[in-house]
Amino acid sequence: MGILYEDSVVITSGEKQGDPHVITVNCPDKTGLGCDLCRIILLFGLSISRGDFSTDGKWCYIVFWVVGKPTTRWPLLKKRLLEVCPSHFSTSGIRFYQQEKEIQKPPDVFLLKFWCSSHPKGLLHDVTEVLCELELTIRRVKVSTAPDGKMMDLFFITDTRELLHTRKRQEETMHHLKKILSDVLMSCEIELAGPEFTACSQRSPYLPSSISEELFSLELPNGPPNKHPPSNSVVVGVDNAISRSHTVVQLLCRDHKGLMYDIMRTLKDYNIQVSYGRFHINSKGKCDIELFTMQSDGSKIVDPYKQNALCSRLRMELTRPLRAAVVSRGPDTELLVANPVELSGRGRPLVFHDITLALKHLNMSIFSVEIGRHMIQGREWEVYRILLDEGDIVWVQQNKIEEGVRNILMGW
Repeated sequence: MGILYEDSVVITSGEKQGDPHVITVNCPDKTGLGCDLCRIILLFGLSISRGDFSTDGKWCYIVFWVVGKPTTRWPLLKKRLLEVCPSHFSTSGIRFYQQEKEIQKPPDVFLLKFWCSSHPKGLLHDVTEVLCELELTIRRVKVSTAPDGKMMDLFFITDTRELLHTRKRQEETMHHLKKILSDVLMSCEIELAGPEFTACSQRSPYLPSSISEELFSLELPNGPPNKHPPSNSVVVGVDNAISRSHTVVQLLCRDHKGLMYDIMRTLKDYNIQVSYGRFHINSKGKCDIELFTMQSDGSKIVDPYKQNALCSRLRMELTRPLRAAVVSRGPDTELLVANPVELSGRGRPLVFHDITLALKHLNMSIFSVEIGRHMIQGREWEVYRILLDEGDIVWVQQNKIEEGVRNILMGW
């Protein structure tokens, strides 16, 4: 096609300060590419204000208008976007799938372990932010408090750059951590994870009975949506009359952090392909999305059962992409946050980062943290269990905690 690998992704800055950056992707297509791109954009903390994409099934052209931050590392973002484009491996889609299967292997998991003489409020978020900046992905966290008040933090992490086995990369990581932990850090080390990771990450089929499964309900309110929905409602419809070859999925909803990721991951899990789509925010502040879709065999979605199932799932994923609740655990108070895991096995980016940010804003101390995956109602969830310091808990604050965490997670 005459397109160089480096030109598959082009990022253009806005004409004036405050204007969105424009990300253009022009490469061979693959099922789930939109999901992969939106996930990386979310991982870099960007929000998509507008989108336009089209494909003929072999080649795709995608444009995202994104709102960034002064600290956004645009060259690194381009590099990460290029890595999920099929053109990074080959301009032949068939060959891409073969090569991807051959080279894919689980990343090495490393244990970052450090002791602190105390745990000032917000410190856990500061550590999480440093790890995110270093492109170290947090797989599991175990934070515990000793009787004498000392804190032990275990972070099971993987390295996007695949260099954490080198002394230079480890020293770089510890150097950044020591800058923010200098007053309280007692010891810090990084090593390849062994049996500790297996023990910490073993999946449990169910959460303890003290946790209500209402948090993970897959049910939606019955009845048709209102003609003029409330501000937080989601309207989803399908139309097979607009296009001769596509089923048009139409959505109208309030914007939230990762909205396009939530839509595209749901379609990816259903193996639905998007041939053409557009996304914008209308004059009333609602997100208006129209997607021309087809099934993996190239046919329209005509089965009423499949239509209803897809609409219900999209409505649920956009209404409650994350679940948050503050619950009592005996004499203790626990914050629970859960998000569904993609069928590919990937969890949602930056969830722990946003949880710790919200608790820092609320001036809440964290006593212990556990992150694990659980099968609930036939679906895999990534569950964050944060035991809050009882000294900061007042009964009237519980709703405030839940609301504050949810607002940060949703970007409201």
